[in-house]
Amino acid sequence: MTETSAPAPGSGAAIRAAAARIADPEQRVLERIAEIRKRRPLLRETAITMSHGAGGKASHTLTAAVFADILDNPVLAQLGDQAILRVPGLDGARLAMTTDSFVVSPLFFPGGDIGELAINGTVNDLAVGGAIPLAVSAAFILEEGLDIAVLRRVVESMRRAADAAGVSVVTGDTKVVPRGKADQLFITTTGVGLVAEPDRLGIDRVKAGDAVLLSGAMGNHGATVMLARGDVDLEADTLASDTMALNGLTSALLDAGIDVHFMRDATRGGVATVLNEIAQQAGLAVAIDEDALPVHDVVRGVAEILGIDPLYIANEGKLVAMVAAEDAQRALALMRSRPEGQEAALIGEVRAEPDGMVFIRTGFGGTRVVDMLIGDPLPRIC
Repeated sequence: MTETSAPAPGSGAAIRAAAARIADPEQRVLERIAEIRKRRPLLRETAITMSHGAGGKASHTLTAAVFADILDNPVLAQLGDQAILRVPGLDGARLAMTTDSFVVSPLFFPGGDIGELAINGTVNDLAVGGAIPLAVSAAFILEEGLDIAVLRRVVESMRRAADAAGVSVVTGDTKVVPRGKADQLFITTTGVGLVAEPDRLGIDRVKAGDAVLLSGAMGNHGATVMLARGDVDLEADTLASDTMALNGLTSALLDAGIDVHFMRDATRGGVATVLNEIAQQAGLAVAIDEDALPVHDVVRGVAEILGIDPLYIANEGKLVAMVAAEDAQRALALMRSRPEGQEAALIGEVRAEPDGMVFIRTGFGGTRVVDMLIGDPLPRIC
């Protein structure tokens, strides 16, 4: 009988065998994590906390366990930034609809204000679904004692932003609550638009091998708001919110015939949260490169002071796009040719497994999981 000898210590075979023993348990752990994450979220809290409005795991759990569960229907179940509805008489086009609320504090900050934010955020939620934004409604919750001049300034900003985005505010509502029952003013918007091309974009179109593009430097909005309300003892005159309408950029990508599979704007929870949402909904993995992520030095500095990864800081004028690999460079060049995407970057790719997970390749050559946070360390950012 011939006996098989063990590989000599230090040999290539021994190193490969050791690596296999390490990799196998790691793979089993990753598979177990992916399996657990597929389960229906369990809402353990009995009262609402700030985390439930932060866009992270707590928000997703609340949405799934209460709203999606009770209001269950096929459109809502997709949990997209917008609902795409088939309406008779539109000659094949579909209606896009989105709703958002804005509670940012302070009301005014470098680069923008709550009014501009409300219009741009609504327009962007429509645009990333491939829709042409048409009109917006706006409802205001006003605190007793609010200075009328402040309200006029906010509404004038909304008008300028709407004109720039090519939409109109066509209806609305106003309610006033007693002093101390709201923080100056809150805005809720609804936007409608038209999707002319059938089923061009969708989470089901994302596939392994797709390139992951980010339209610009991340974290500017969140960092700006934190500085504006004095949460960080730092002066940064060059830092401003990135709030802007992205419908011009999305239309340019689609009109150019670029094979875009899916888009989402990276607002609350930042790029990390959006990538996790995409990975989980698509049943795929996303791998990104740390060195490819565009971040301004001042944002990185604010993030370090707060102990936050810039990946989790909110944006109000950036989108993530999943694009067919063969069109990635063309899409990147087009983004960079426009004011909305001058700092665009190709940050990673979609992989087949482990499904529902996001990884980052660090500058030191390692790899770590990028998970969704429970809440948001930067509340009332939008």
